[in-house]
Amino acid sequence: MQLVLEKRAERSNTIALISPLIAIGLTIVTMVILFAILGKNPLLALHAYFIAPLTDGYSLQEIAVKATPLVMIAIGLSLCYLANAWNIGAEGQFLVGAVAGSWIAVKTQGSDAGAWVLPAMLVLAAAAGALYALIPAICKVKFGASEILTSLMLVYVADLFLDYLVRGPWRDPNGFNFPTTAEFDPVATVPLLIEGGRLHLGSIIALLVVAAAAILLGRTIKGFEIRVVGAAPRAARFGGFNANQLVILTFAVSGALAGLAGIIEVAGPVGHLQPGVSPGYGFTAIIVAFLGRLNPLGILIAGLFLALTFIGGEQAQIAMKIPLDVTKVFQGILLFYVLACDSLILYRFKLVFPSRQVTRGAG
Repeated sequence: MQLVLEKRAERSNTIALISPLIAIGLTIVTMVILFAILGKNPLLALHAYFIAPLTDGYSLQEIAVKATPLVMIAIGLSLCYLANAWNIGAEGQFLVGAVAGSWIAVKTQGSDAGAWVLPAMLVLAAAAGALYALIPAICKVKFGASEILTSLMLVYVADLFLDYLVRGPWRDPNGFNFPTTAEFDPVATVPLLIEGGRLHLGSIIALLVVAAAAILLGRTIKGFEIRVVGAAPRAARFGGFNANQLVILTFAVSGALAGLAGIIEVAGPVGHLQPGVSPGYGFTAIIVAFLGRLNPLGILIAGLFLALTFIGGEQAQIAMKIPLDVTKVFQGILLFYVLACDSLILYRFKLVFPSRQVTRGAG
């Protein structure tokens, strides 16, 4: 008897629908085992991760704050992935957008600049993220370079460039030698939605991005083109769709959304530019995109779920002394199970029994 993977005659829509739920269930089972190995009560740990943050108003705001960049970046990545263009460098585009937008905040610091500052920061950040994303896109289209490698390597360039700025020319002279810029002026910060909390206007922008993506993919020719080029490249060529132009477009949109998320994070919850401004939003957004089935509404739900793990991880660290890195382990295991379960959409397990051959001798 042998267990083999057999290709399905057609795609299983049922498995496609329940695959994320299976992946989440398997991840939770794995984390229970991990908590037990760490000597922690698994039930209390799961309560700290997934229940406790939902019972406190401030934690609910924090979940929305964390979900904002995740959802915005994941929406852009989903457009790339649907078009079969693999942008892995959203983290770098996030950082470049944060740097570009912060340039205006730093240059207008203490100058009594008007209300134009924040809109200009948002526009410049989106433009910078788009231009940075175009580097791997153009390398792919013109030279056939792998966009996976080039976009990933550019993450480190952006990270080191940000580090240089906050340790050098942009360092706050009154910041006790810490690698950070001065606090942004009020005109350079994202307005809060709830007094006394951290929920800000960026969350509304993220919802608008989700709505725009849903309309784009479901109601426009360009959305149809994105889906056809990714799902059936040969049919797309016969239909006159230009795959190279779509790579450029989707990378630019993805980079713009990542850059916009970067400056919203810096000008919102953080209030200044510093190293480590991102806890890995660009990489976590990849999980969000796939967990959400590359669907805008699904991405919104997945973004809130992954944000819950961030906040839950912080609470588990405080209440149960569970290392914060366990949250990254959770997210990595979740991505593994999502990709593994997705293989069952096109394949299925089958038991194969080897046939016995009876050899008869000559009489």
